[in-house]
Amino acid sequence: MTRTIFLVRHAHTAWNAERYLGRTDIDLDHAGDAQAEGLGAWVATADIDTIMTSPALRAMRTATAVACRIGLEAHRDDRLRELDFGVAEGCTLAELRASDPDAVARFEADPVAHHFPGGEDPVAAVARIRSAFADLLATPSRRALVVTHNTLLRLFLCDALGIPLAEYRRRLPVAEHCAVMELAVSNEIFALRRFNAVVTNASIRSGSTFLGARDRSSEQE
Repeated sequence: MTRTIFLVRHAHTAWNAERYLGRTDIDLDHAGDAQAEGLGAWVATADIDTIMTSPALRAMRTATAVACRIGLEAHRDDRLRELDFGVAEGCTLAELRASDPDAVARFEADPVAHHFPGGEDPVAAVARIRSAFADLLATPSRRALVVTHNTLLRLFLCDALGIPLAEYRRRLPVAEHCAVMELAVSNEIFALRRFNAVVTNASIRSGSTFLGARDRSSEQE
């Protein structure tokens, strides 16, 4: 049986314009509220049977706005939390570059082998989200929506598609807020059908490809 999983980054917060936002619990801003409502309008037409979400406030608020539209419960799973960015948490890349330019240079060269000091190992983060997906795929769910975070989502997609994890910032520059990433899963093989498909008037239009896109991840982790 082929399953469909829709991966979605939570709606916008005030920090997402430029600051690293991992474990800090920031609520949605006005733009984020509108994005979540728009996503809910699309989900009402998408025959979703399961909703899973990170327990972070910004993800829960996004998932709840969606769940209310279709009468489902949003199931919280700690394995869907964003990475802890360590010393980068709450900082801009410019601030980090001013305080420790060598650490930033190492991170930009290989963000997995040289993740920010004090932060979570991206390899460990991939292991936990893979565990969450294994549990999801063990259920009867056919069409699931998973609300999670920018860096975790991109790392998982790289892992699922056989892209080296160290390439996640270059090959998948950013997961847009409330855009849809559609995966088809059959015999434990993941196929990417859509990436960054934008919700417009309760429908989704084709998303962008990740090859050759401009790197904006430093602004919106």
